[in-house]
Amino acid sequence: MRNQVQLITYADRLGGDLPGLSALLRERFDGVFGGVHVLPFFTPYDGADAGFDPEDHTAVDPRLGSWQDVRDLGDGLDTVVDVIVNHVSADSAQVLDVVSRGSASPWAGMFLTLASVFPDGATEQDLAAIYRPRPGLPFTPMTWGGERRLVWTTFTPQQVDLDLSSREAKEYLVSILDALAGAKVSMIRLDAVGYAVKTPGTTCFMTPETFAVIDELTLLARERGLEVLVEVHSYYQRQVEIGRAVDRVYDFALPPLVLHAAYTGDHGALLHWMGIRPTNAVTVLDTHDGIGIVDVGPDQTAPDRPGLLEPAQLDAVVEGIHAATGGASRRATGWAASNLDVYQVNSTFYDALARDDRRYLAARALQLFTPGIPQVYYVGALAGHNDLDLLESTGAGRDINRHHYTREEVEAALERPVVRALCALARFRNTLDVFDGRCEVSPGPDGGIAIAWQDGDRRASVTVDLASGQTELTWSDGAGRSGRTTDLLVDPPVV
Repeated sequence: MRNQVQLITYADRLGGDLPGLSALLRERFDGVFGGVHVLPFFTPYDGADAGFDPEDHTAVDPRLGSWQDVRDLGDGLDTVVDVIVNHVSADSAQVLDVVSRGSASPWAGMFLTLASVFPDGATEQDLAAIYRPRPGLPFTPMTWGGERRLVWTTFTPQQVDLDLSSREAKEYLVSILDALAGAKVSMIRLDAVGYAVKTPGTTCFMTPETFAVIDELTLLARERGLEVLVEVHSYYQRQVEIGRAVDRVYDFALPPLVLHAAYTGDHGALLHWMGIRPTNAVTVLDTHDGIGIVDVGPDQTAPDRPGLLEPAQLDAVVEGIHAATGGASRRATGWAASNLDVYQVNSTFYDALARDDRRYLAARALQLFTPGIPQVYYVGALAGHNDLDLLESTGAGRDINRHHYTREEVEAALERPVVRALCALARFRNTLDVFDGRCEVSPGPDGGIAIAWQDGDRRASVTVDLASGQTELTWSDGAGRSGRTTDLLVDPPVV
């Protein structure tokens, strides 16, 4: 996996399909991205959870293209693809066969029920201990072979959880890995893997049994030439622990800490995180999900363990997003405060910074200089606004940050100074060969934060004040060329 800026996108929402996305990246984003994480393109890509509820995880939805199109996309670009570990669609052939035949189905052992996890029954304490990303218990009543069962559904009733200890589920996951390796995918993302193992008497979230499954899947993936990125929203110390065991882990703490510094001018929590975070991270400010809150808060399974932000600071970040977006994020999040929506706040990152171009570029400069592989979400790459029309039409909060771009909208966005500057900054990050060297993070001379890289005679440094957007970037390629800019918007760096 090359250390260059990656794009995260849906094929249908940027380019229309896989061939369209490939053409767009090569024709209009040349040099901007060294890789692309294509969000689920399996059958169907437009199900109950925007592709994260696959009926057939080994088939490309023909409306988007084919496995050959995936291979073509990877010609010159690193590709990242999701492996949805926790569940399959309730409309998958396997689930439908169990619904029809019950215990006589060869797939009956592939899925979890209340009884299969708690064969001796569950107490109130057992159920209350289960860590949940959504309100309510993780069970949906279903009729399997004429028998009423309580089926384990962590996220929605349309997503039926797998029993990863079963032979059927293991063979199913191996078939997915084989399909992705055959398509020359560079890295897989283990989606929602933190919830994938249910152990009686525990939180059923990031337990020792979960880590064992991550280790097993990582081994299977590496045997097929696939690197592994683990996707878990959780307490920050777990992210550090996960980072020691896998190729890559997301830095989900970065976005809320950036916003905290931007809203308050206090960069202390961000500086603290920079000193302890895993450096084998994929850095993000935005993704297809919302802006994570749980990642900087207290441990949800042991609330006496403090987070990177105090509860009052965390509340202020949430309210700051709502204020910056004119209340749009409050409408999309579904809950009014962080004490309920501990998982995320839904908004584009550009709108969360009140559409302030200089603060937005300062945040991106910080992201691109932070150790790790930077990923930029497609809406963020185009400095996109909250899509209130899509939110209104679907009623799905996350759709506020999942706009469907036409080619004309892309072309118009690429003419905006903030987008042109961001593309130039990404090209700089991809071109200057210094970001595999030695990195030092320190307080800025007048507040803010400074990040300096050195590799031999090559150097690059950035100092940002996220509250004001003031940024200074200097660089030298070690061969006589150097540069300095104090305004990324009008004078972005060029190597």
